[in-house]
Amino acid sequence: MKPRTLLIGLVIAAGFVWVTSTRKWDPPAFLRPITNTGNLWSEPQVAKGAGLSADEINNIEIYRTAHNATVHISSTVYRRGWFGQIIPEPGTGSGFLINGDGRILTNYHVVSGSAQEIVVTLADKTKYKGEVLVRDPSNDLAMIRIQPKKKLAFLKLGDSDNLQVGQKVLAIGNPFGLDGTLTTGIISSLGRDLRDEQGRMLEGTIQTDAAINPGNSGGPLLDSQGSVIGINTAIFGPGGNIGIGFAMPVNRAKSMLEGFQSGKRFGRPRLGVSVLPVHGSLAELLELPVQGGLLIQEVLPGTAAEEAGLRGARRFVVVGNTEVGIGGDFILAIDGVKADRSDALSRALSRKRPGDVVELSIVRGGRTMDVRVTLGEMPEDRF
Repeated sequence: MKPRTLLIGLVIAAGFVWVTSTRKWDPPAFLRPITNTGNLWSEPQVAKGAGLSADEINNIEIYRTAHNATVHISSTVYRRGWFGQIIPEPGTGSGFLINGDGRILTNYHVVSGSAQEIVVTLADKTKYKGEVLVRDPSNDLAMIRIQPKKKLAFLKLGDSDNLQVGQKVLAIGNPFGLDGTLTTGIISSLGRDLRDEQGRMLEGTIQTDAAINPGNSGGPLLDSQGSVIGINTAIFGPGGNIGIGFAMPVNRAKSMLEGFQSGKRFGRPRLGVSVLPVHGSLAELLELPVQGGLLIQEVLPGTAAEEAGLRGARRFVVVGNTEVGIGGDFILAIDGVKADRSDALSRALSRKRPGDVVELSIVRGGRTMDVRVTLGEMPEDRF
């Protein structure tokens, strides 16, 4: 090696030693040794509690109250088999306490059948024998009673007549035997009619996308104030939840409770008409009031509607892709309440009993008039 080159190398080496000895040097990250003093995950420098939104807090508060008032109901119905043997068929569902003395609302189909045993399990796992006090098959409702050893938590009943599509709802029940399950959603639609497994028509139900599954039947559907607005009743299709569930409006249950308390014979009122909701452009086309109402399509023979002189369609026309019976009475209001909703008639009748009077404001031949109808009773085989 040439002396000149050697001298340059020594100067560079000496300079490096002097710099590193007088200045703290941090090696690049890829040269630093791996230590086990840190976590393998990222975390905030200061631990904080989870921040809950106002909606989450609302859900939690409602659940804390409603969960303790929601019960699990198991029933065993004894049926006779093909060879005369007695076969027990177990069933399961939900219910909720409506007072501290042990009265419980549920679905009729949860406790239907004869010679049955009903066991009610509270949120604290205490079990009681249940007794059916009243049944309303036409609305799939029932009230049972237990004999508790202490006062129990219960839910307050709200109002189902002023619900709005889009408002928040919460459902609590025991789907698939998983007790105390909370689901949330909205009201998807109102006034839905559907048939149950026995072929009975359930009128004017609440449709919701809150998850309702087998075992939820009879549990409460709550609003954001924690008040019961419906009784979870059915799901769309035979399987689990697909986002379409149905609940019976709580005002139907109130009517059942009032009838039971007053000692009146419980029966389903019958007007005896089929109707078609008509409003807007269709009403204008048919030369009817555009604010809307219910156009009577048929008056059933031998019913209260026929006795009161109500008129059904005289002829049928096709409007768009819908066949409409025209010439019948057009119902504007029922007991002073506008009939501008598809479920207006079923809602009005839900507060009535056979023998009660309903006042209809109708349009007939371009003239407005009032008709009073004394309601009949739906035959038992139609329940």
